[in-house]
Amino acid sequence: MQEIQSQRPTHITIPNMLTMARILAIPVFVLVYYLPYEWRYLAAAAIFAGAGITDWFDGYLARKWGQMTKLGAFLDPVADKLIVAIALVVLVEAHNSIWMVVPAIVIIGREITISALREWMAEVGKRASVAVSYVGKVKTFVQMVAITGLLGSDVNMESWVVVLAYVLLYIATVLTLWSMLVYMKAAWPEMKES
Repeated sequence: MQEIQSQRPTHITIPNMLTMARILAIPVFVLVYYLPYEWRYLAAAAIFAGAGITDWFDGYLARKWGQMTKLGAFLDPVADKLIVAIALVVLVEAHNSIWMVVPAIVIIGREITISALREWMAEVGKRASVAVSYVGKVKTFVQMVAITGLLGSDVNMESWVVVLAYVLLYIATVLTLWSMLVYMKAAWPEMKES
């Protein structure tokens, strides 16, 4: 039995499988969102929320079981950024409003900027100085709740769920800018030297 376990690749772990499931859920949630049925919004929101829960769960399990892998460290942020960016693009198309475009631009732009910053900091051997902050975690939670609320509702500004989701999305946008400033401040000494 021990011989069989040692032959299994170490990157095939439950946390990594949860991360892959999150990536595979992206086309499913987009397809469901555009189905011609009344339940499509709630179903798409449920898929998105499930993906958000696996984001927390895969990290927790990887730490608890000591199954942190290089593949997981790469895939986890990619999965997060992909599902959020694609959900925001879907919502921009559905809501067709400047009120959706502005937070989508800020959030997607920040994700690209911070990804590039982390890559550059890794190249100079300072990746740990731009590790995920507490503000970043709060931003992610608020953002996921807001996007879930918007996906789960028809575009109707008279709905309290849609209004609340917009308020949360704008709070997430402010936290997005704040967390970006935190990361830039941490990286500034290295950027100044370069």
